[in-house]
Amino acid sequence: MLKWAVVLLVLAVGLYLVFIFNWSYSEGDRVGYLQKLSHKGWLCKTYEGELAMTTVPGVAPVLWTFSVKMWNAPLAQQINDLMGKKVVLHYQELRYLPTSCFGDTPYFADSVKAAE
Repeated sequence: MLKWAVVLLVLAVGLYLVFIFNWSYSEGDRVGYLQKLSHKGWLCKTYEGELAMTTVPGVAPVLWTFSVKMWNAPLAQQINDLMGKKVVLHYQELRYLPTSCFGDTPYFADSVKAAE
């Protein structure tokens, strides 16, 4: 009986994670200058970045923090190659993640391209 309870619990947690990672609460684009991308963490290494968004020249930029899923290293490298440049960053907002092992923010970048 205990064996079936454990199997059922593992299955429920697995289905929950599949649901959370495949359906986003919101998604959109942000435009700004890539300021930072770091690979940090003790046990779970995640990619965390900052985008400096400016609306009017001479005004202090608003910093927007985002995460990159730990298994998306090619995107992290693409973001790193565009560091300091103006970019369009597409993101998904994923809510109710069970731990910070997946990222420090609910905003996960899934593509980036240089802005003109």
